[in-house]
Amino acid sequence: MKFAESPLWQLCLVRWREMSREPGVIFWVFGFPIVLAIALGLAFRHKPPDEQAVAVAGIAGDPAVAEAMAAIEAIEGFRAERIDVAAAAEQLRSGKVLLVLEPRPAGTAPRITLDPTRPGGRLAEIAVRDALEHARDPAGRLAVEETVVAAPGRRYIDFLLPGLLGMNLMSGGVWGVGWALVLMRTRKLLKRFAATPMRRSDLLGSFTLFRVVISLLEGAFLVGFGILAFGLWPRGSWLDLAVIVALSALAFGGLGLLVASRAQNAQTAAGLMNLVTMPMFLLSGVFFPAENFPDWMLPVVKALPLTALNDALRAVILDGRSLAAAWLPLAILLAWGSACFAVALKVFRWR
Repeated sequence: MKFAESPLWQLCLVRWREMSREPGVIFWVFGFPIVLAIALGLAFRHKPPDEQAVAVAGIAGDPAVAEAMAAIEAIEGFRAERIDVAAAAEQLRSGKVLLVLEPRPAGTAPRITLDPTRPGGRLAEIAVRDALEHARDPAGRLAVEETVVAAPGRRYIDFLLPGLLGMNLMSGGVWGVGWALVLMRTRKLLKRFAATPMRRSDLLGSFTLFRVVISLLEGAFLVGFGILAFGLWPRGSWLDLAVIVALSALAFGGLGLLVASRAQNAQTAAGLMNLVTMPMFLLSGVFFPAENFPDWMLPVVKALPLTALNDALRAVILDGRSLAAAWLPLAILLAWGSACFAVALKVFRWR
């Protein structure tokens, strides 16, 4: 049998025709993530965060570091975190701190590094300047050496965009696959397919394969938007990025198949899909680092497929790492995809 005549290929064509005839689907696949990126990018530029952390870069035991930390801790609503100088850029980029202060001995201007587009960055700088002035000379004016972060890859929007890409890939995988399968069941189409010689693996495989293709298009579209709108060029390999997106399509497509494998109506399916996706929206580091959660939650958070996807995307896009360096999140994605597809294949029913 020729591949063009196989059930798998024909079912993929059916999925393409269904999507192309629904303008609303096109918007949710390509338009919605762009609207969301613009809205959140603007919102996070002006809305101060609830918790304000300032990193003090230096060596433990340094009197200048101790003085700076004491001054910052005295500011209401602020907390000081001592970090190594080498880790300062990553802490600032990932949103864990509002600014980085490098204290220096008395008589030497300390150095402040901040991202002016980050909400609260300038306010934090003013508060830190004021605290240091009063700590050293209540009547004097403190000179500060300021470094503004403007390079792509170090801004908050650069941290946000891979998270939005991951969130969109998850939603498209779970809802795009699961919802389509449930609609086929409610329209009695699956009963008709059951009378044909096709295998259930052909049907479920066609959903997953089609999702891989659409995910690659989504990924290219949103990454291209990041380049044009924010100058965020991926630092890693485009091929590595494509592999990550394809693996995510397998993982979330398999999850969508599993959720919809027995759902009898749209209401049940919608409830199950929200039950699966909403915790990941909140926990998986889309808008802020997943490490912000308590230590006892981190093993669960890190095991979620969206957390693994976001970690892998940021490793390639922002840090320029290879697939080998991101093997753990990729293994988590592969495990989720394989397990969900295998269970869905086992429990799936035609009616």
